[in-house]
Amino acid sequence: MNSKKTHVYFVPGLAAGTEIFRNIKFPEKYEIHILEWLIPDKNESLQAYAKRMALFVKEKDAILIGVSFGGVVVQEMHDFLKLKKLIIISSVKTQSELPRRMKLASFTKAYKLIPTSLVLSVEDLTKFSIGPKTKKRLSLYQQYLHVRDKKYLDWALEKMVTWNQKEKIEGVIHIHGEKDMVFPIKYIEDCTVIKGGTHIMILNKGREISDKLLEIFEE
Repeated sequence: MNSKKTHVYFVPGLAAGTEIFRNIKFPEKYEIHILEWLIPDKNESLQAYAKRMALFVKEKDAILIGVSFGGVVVQEMHDFLKLKKLIIISSVKTQSELPRRMKLASFTKAYKLIPTSLVLSVEDLTKFSIGPKTKKRLSLYQQYLHVRDKKYLDWALEKMVTWNQKEKIEGVIHIHGEKDMVFPIKYIEDCTVIKGGTHIMILNKGREISDKLLEIFEE
């Protein structure tokens, strides 16, 4: 392995596969690794899960990037790794940045009512993970929701809406879309805003996101 390369690890969004990063392109000096979702153990905590995910980051001083729920997971992984940079995209840094509907879902445990066993044959999960009133955009992202395991989906939905991070991790870099409907920009603090960016901008603004990431890498 070329030691001169900078290793960049990505964690996708909830239920998403590696294909969501198809439009992310970097020069050859950056080596991309995409981590796939593990099936959680019974009653596994988010911290324990993140520790298992962190085992797949083999290099010290790597760059770790998470999208949406993956952004939450990489922040938990941070505790077990020595990183060059920690970056989240279309995600949240603390519990206070969660939208009201997710806070309400946490309080009422409404997430338990989502029929994850039928995921991808109904729109429930897609609406929950991508946001309401985005039907025309859903088809683009929905085709990348490949993780259909009910155990994983139930676990991930619960961990997303009940995440109780109180303080921002020092040094975390946040890229967020101006028109993100899952995590509305009005609740987000201290981020780089992508004009016109939605929750699926990792797909439809891949070139712009790639350029922005390269700027951050080289700072």
